[in-house]
Amino acid sequence: MIDRFFNNSDLGKLFLRLPVGGLMLFHGVNKLQHGYVFVEKMLIKSGLPGYLSHGILAGELLAPILILLGMYVRVAAILEATVMVMAIYLVHRGELMSLGEHGAYALELQAFYLFGSLAILFLGAGRYSVQKGRKW
Repeated sequence: MIDRFFNNSDLGKLFLRLPVGGLMLFHGVNKLQHGYVFVEKMLIKSGLPGYLSHGILAGELLAPILILLGMYVRVAAILEATVMVMAIYLVHRGELMSLGEHGAYALELQAFYLFGSLAILFLGAGRYSVQKGRKW
């Protein structure tokens, strides 16, 4: 009985989706409220088109909502992972091999979102989702 309870990959997928989608959503709402023009400036400074900054809306608002609901999670996970790769490239590339003030990896939050999104990409939403059983 207890083995059956703890051997529930669908519940594990839900427990992965909730923080990866839910916590990222705070970042997106903050950028929606306070703007994200600074992202456009960083993109231009890096030689990339500034209009890519609108990807923030897809990667930090739409994707987390879809991940939370369990809808199109693989597409949403790719969007969120892409935003994290861009964030690391634009803002944090100088910290890739650094430790933080308390000895932890300097990019642990970014790594959590990136690898959490990749895990969701490969695992899917699971049974506890709006889109039960669909591949994408």
